[in-house]
This record gives sequence, structure tokens and C-alpha cells, in this order.
Amino acid sequence: MKFNTGNGLRRIVFTLGATAGLLVATGAQAKDTVELGFIGPLTGGVSSMGLGGRNSAELAVKLRNADPDSKYHYELVALDDECKPNVGVQVATKMATDRKVIGTIAHYCSAVAMGTVDVYHRFGLPATVWGAVLPDITYGNDYPEITRVNGTMINQNEKAAQFMTGLGYKTFAIIHDTTDYGKGHNKYLSQFLAQDGAEVVGTFGVTSDQQDFTAELTQVKALNPDVVVYAGLTPGGVRVRQQMEKLGIEAVFEGVSGIKSDAFFEGLGGDLAEGTVTFLEGAPAEKLPGGAYFLKEYNAAGYDSPPEAYGPFAFAAMDLLIDAVETTGPDRKAVVDYMSKVKEHDSITGPITFDDHGQNTVALITAYVAQGGKWVVWEDSDYAKGTLSLVAPK
Repeated sequence: MKFNTGNGLRRIVFTLGATAGLLVATGAQAKDTVELGFIGPLTGGVSSMGLGGRNSAELAVKLRNADPDSKYHYELVALDDECKPNVGVQVATKMATDRKVIGTIAHYCSAVAMGTVDVYHRFGLPATVWGAVLPDITYGNDYPEITRVNGTMINQNEKAAQFMTGLGYKTFAIIHDTTDYGKGHNKYLSQFLAQDGAEVVGTFGVTSDQQDFTAELTQVKALNPDVVVYAGLTPGGVRVRQQMEKLGIEAVFEGVSGIKSDAFFEGLGGDLAEGTVTFLEGAPAEKLPGGAYFLKEYNAAGYDSPPEAYGPFAFAAMDLLIDAVETTGPDRKAVVDYMSKVKEHDSITGPITFDDHGQNTVALITAYVAQGGKWVVWEDSDYAKGTLSLVAPK
């Protein structure tokens, strides 16, 4: 279901509501039903990201069901991986062994995605990642079933190193969780910082559920870095920032993409979050090629939680999966083959082109800063304009 809007983007010409509901009700009876999956953290410390992703995937399904020209009626099967690898393997197996499910979009947490790719490959279930950023998810194996619409942590950390050293910061202390996600960020950020002439004065591995960082942060304080980086997810980032304040550590606080959520502000409050920087692939929803359309439809659907940073990618991934089924029919092997040939596919996040490992090759990375209780694109911020200042380099 496509038409030209003048900028190459595919658009849906109706909105949710009474009219759309009527189209679903009347059209669904004459169409075969196809089940499509969503897997993400719907409970736990990063559930806001999972719920935003689930809602966005559901929106793509609802909009397609409201299209009288669609060949099938779609049903979403959503499962909770809790951001835990063992749970992820269980729910991925449950979905993959259900032959009624033709394909899925899956995972925000990299450690979970790494544990499940073998399952999708074994059962031939097409799985498109919508949020996890560890490179090995796509590049670690030659699995045609696995694709990813978002970028990787390599892209994020290359941008982060260039950006921060460009601001004059030269010494960094990195605290990372010891999951594959945290270790990967530490690896790539350290590599790119060295290339850009900066020094990592200390590296500290911590567990993903660690509560007390006093020992690590006491050592960090003695090292007196320009920047303290936390490579992990929002709950850990909140605790590290709180404890930096208690110990009187004056340094810029930098997080990876895993902290970019509304929950970061809910956990810290605006004052303590202020001046935190992070980096994320793509652009804020309102600046994406189809962002205004996506936000309009998301708000019209009445969801009680925001799409969060990766919601647009979840929408794009589900929309692409539906396009595959519309083209090939509800057949797993045919969908896998379709995905292997995706080039310049229009989506709300921009063109999607998969390389020979199923990785989207479009890798725009955006710098964000916490300002006034929300994430602001750096170029649009008062920090970039010079009316607010980060902690000065030492």
C-alpha cells in the first residue's frame, strides 16, 4: 500500500478511529489472518523502551489492517523478554516453534538478542531487530533470518568519541556493565577515543544490577577525568549519576544509547540529569522523514506511554515485515529471501538497505543533551548556542 507524497515516503491515507475501525471490521472477515511477533522488555527496569516499541509495532499492524488494499489481516503476538537472556531464549523458542507466526521483530537488549539469534536461525523464523545495538547480532553469524533496521554501537561510539574530543575533553573514565552490551560499548568507545587522541584513565566493569558504585567512583574521583561514561542501561546510569553527586565528582556525565529514555529523568529529576550527553542512531521522531506522520498516528491511537527512542524503529521494522508478507505471502522462507534483497526501502526512519549480513547500512547518529528535563538534540540546545555550559575540560 504505497503512494507518492512527493518526497518518496510511503504514507497511509487514513487515521485510526471510527472509520479505520470499520475498515478493519469489514475487511478482516474476507482476509486470511497472519500472525506476526514482537519481543521486547515489557516489564523490568527498561520496560518503558519495550512498551514504546510494542505500541509502535502494534500501530503499524493497526494501520495496515485499516487499509482495504492489504491482502491479509494481521494479528500481533507480543511476548516479554524482561531484558533477560534466559527469558529471551524461552519466549523466542515459544514464538519460533509456533508455525502460525510468520516473522517477528525482536529485542531492545543486546544480551538477549545475542542469546536468541541461534533460535531464530534453527527454526527459520525471520527476525528483525528494532533496538539492540551489539554488532555481533548481525555480524557474528551468517544467519539470513536476522536483520536489523537500527544502527550499531560501532556507529554510536565513533560519533561519541569525535564529538566529545571535539569539545575539548581529553580524559575519560568508563564504567561499563559486564554484559556483552556494556563490554562492547567499552571496547569501541576506548578504540575511537584513542584514535582521536584522548586517554581512558580508568575502566571499571560492574554487574548490570549493581546498586553501590562507591568503590569504583572513589577511584574515578582520584583520577579526576574530564568525562565519566556509563556504558549500560537506564537503571544503572541513574544510580551512577546519583552517587557521583554524593561524592562530589565534577565531570561531564556521558551515557550510551541505553540511557536515552524518559525514565532517566524520572529516576534523577531534571536538575541532576541536566547536562548529560548521549548518542543515538537516527534522529528524534519529529525530525525523521516520516516522523510527523508517525507521531500524529501514535498520539491518535491513545497509547498511555510514549514511543521512546526506538519506537520509530519498531514501527519501521514491523511495517517492513508486513510489506514482505504482502509481497511474498505468509511463508517464512519467502520472507527471509525478501529481506535479503531489501534496498532503499522507504520507511519513517529513512531508507532501509540491508548489507550481506542483514544490517541496515544507513547510520546517522545524533548527539543529545539533557536540558530542562528532556533530551534535546545538541545543535538545538542552549549548550550548543553557548548560553549554557557543560563542565569545562580540566
